[in-house]
Amino acid sequence: MEMHQATNENLPPNVIKQLAKELKSLDESPPEGIKVGVNDDDFSTIFADIEGPAGTPYENGVFRMKLLLSHDFPHSPPKGYFLTKIFHPNIATNGEICVNTLKKDWNPSLGLRHVLIVVRCLLIEPFPESALNEQAGKMLLENYEEYARHARIYTGIHAKPKPKFKSGAISESTTALNVDQTITNMDQKNNTPSGGAIPLPLAQPLAPSATATRGGNNQDQPATAVPTVEIGISGSATTPASATTQKKEVGLAKVQADRKKIDARKKSLKRL
Repeated sequence: MEMHQATNENLPPNVIKQLAKELKSLDESPPEGIKVGVNDDDFSTIFADIEGPAGTPYENGVFRMKLLLSHDFPHSPPKGYFLTKIFHPNIATNGEICVNTLKKDWNPSLGLRHVLIVVRCLLIEPFPESALNEQAGKMLLENYEEYARHARIYTGIHAKPKPKFKSGAISESTTALNVDQTITNMDQKNNTPSGGAIPLPLAQPLAPSATATRGGNNQDQPATAVPTVEIGISGSATTPASATTQKKEVGLAKVQADRKKIDARKKSLKRL
């Protein structure tokens, strides 16, 4: 989080204000086929999910990308990267996007909306003459059908619809919690343990016993973990009963020992 704040501090306050306004506009009235997300404490990285345009080899795919804004933005253009693998002449194998809008044609008055629309248009009309992916560029010029087939294969494998931003509108830590919560909810429905995930929601009021049940011999726990979770006591359900029986056994042993001592004394007194 400190890194994010530091990055944000590198952007001038007036730029942050303008970005906040643009992001709000993009969220409230998104361009066709584009959804934007950002971490609240880091406006220097803008994420977007771009739907593959109909009638292209990218149709039915969802491609995640990011724009990196430098400290002198908007005087210098953002750098664009696809995070989803894609077979495209103007997108390098490392995801870097080559488009004139982000290079020689950049103008500080161009907003994020314009940049994102240009990137989506690149999926409709590639420019093989200035290819970053030479194989894709050459194939597009020489044999479009072969290029389209390659692009469709990539789209089918890599560009599956994304449920939510993993690192965008939601920060990574929140997402991790959401994932844990989802697993926990599923496991509670199925009553099946998932590597100690079930006790987590119940562990807060019973922190000591939760750590005891999850520590050390974790592998032995699942057999007893399910019934204890169902009654909401997290591993201490059977403790009172077993404790009382142990106390009784100890008490009986003491009584028997005392009786033996008394008998021994009586015998010794008789001898006297």
